[in-house]
Amino acid sequence: MTKTEPSKNGKLGDARRRRAIVDYLKRHGPRDANGLADELGVSAMAVRQHLYGLRDEGLVAYREEARPKGRPAKLWRLTPAADRFFPDGHADLSVGLLKAMRQTFGETGLNKLLAVRAEEQIQDYRRALAGKSSLKDQLIALARIRTDEGYMAAVEGDGSGAFCFVENHCPVCAAAAACQGLCAMELDVFRAVLGPEVTVERTDHIVAGARRCAYAVAPVES
Repeated sequence: MTKTEPSKNGKLGDARRRRAIVDYLKRHGPRDANGLADELGVSAMAVRQHLYGLRDEGLVAYREEARPKGRPAKLWRLTPAADRFFPDGHADLSVGLLKAMRQTFGETGLNKLLAVRAEEQIQDYRRALAGKSSLKDQLIALARIRTDEGYMAAVEGDGSGAFCFVENHCPVCAAAAACQGLCAMELDVFRAVLGPEVTVERTDHIVAGARRCAYAVAPVES
């Protein structure tokens, strides 16, 4: 073993830990160093070193939150510069195609094209959810599909029968900002796939400035 190998392995380990921190903050939002250390299974001191390194690269920032005892806690969050670690859905190409379609077919024509795409998604998702009898199982299957598509989706529930369907990343964010119809169609797709016995309401919206997109999903009260 050469003398440089431990250093290389150490750098590789550091890179993986930093990426784990970035991924965790993307999925779960702001956290303090102690919370991150507990979740990632490393020391708080090591997490702080990585956080300050990420801050120096412009990838994270913090705000202080008062605590009942002791000094305020630093809550770390990702900055927009961290978006480069996640799929962007070929943003420039998507925006360019949307502009070209709007110029060629007009707003009405563009909406028709989006509706065709939405119908294809509905059919694909329905096939994937076939055989899933409970709402929870349906949402878990849907989250798996959306994660494969780059949305980092997850399902949260409090045991009451209602759920929060979360998408921690939007791989087509630039396109969605350029064409609001994309986000409207997404909500329509979820409602169509889950059926009339379920209500779906968007509660957080990345394009509107939120950290994530989130949907309140619940059975219709009889």
